[in-house]
Amino acid sequence: MSGRHLVLIGMMGSGKTTVGRRVAARLDRRLRDSDAEVEARTGKTVREIFETDGEAAFRAEEARALAEALADPEPAVVAAAGGVVLDPRNRERLRAAGTVVWLDARPDALARRVSSGGHRPLLGDDPLTALRHLDTERRPLYAEVADHVVSAEDRPLEDVVADVLTAVGAPA
Repeated sequence: MSGRHLVLIGMMGSGKTTVGRRVAARLDRRLRDSDAEVEARTGKTVREIFETDGEAAFRAEEARALAEALADPEPAVVAAAGGVVLDPRNRERLRAAGTVVWLDARPDALARRVSSGGHRPLLGDDPLTALRHLDTERRPLYAEVADHVVSAEDRPLEDVVADVLTAVGAPA
């Protein structure tokens, strides 16, 4: 993995940012969180971008943030936005630029984690139904680009972090 990025992918609520922070600290790497980078660049929250500019505008910003993170010559841990896999160009970037770890969790587990978050515009009034739909759409795309799959469902954070590190050949 030396000289390559470690990219965490998965659905919203799978723990990409939280796990990413811990993994980055353990690997002594910078964390690049694509949602945070989109918000910093635009001065708007993800929800505001969806509401004022639409999903297509958000997806364009999301792709730009991913491309910039993966183009950085300094190896980082990248917490990729959940929808980056929807764009075939992003899937190509992911395969080419690093080791991709999918933090996998079922929609019902994700719904318990994200139902209180008003900043997730795709969930609407029925997070579980929305997450089931998104899971059906995205699961094959995550599987297509993932080098490793780590269960992020109902497990202690440190166990997930240890499994990510083990998957990429780093000391857990």
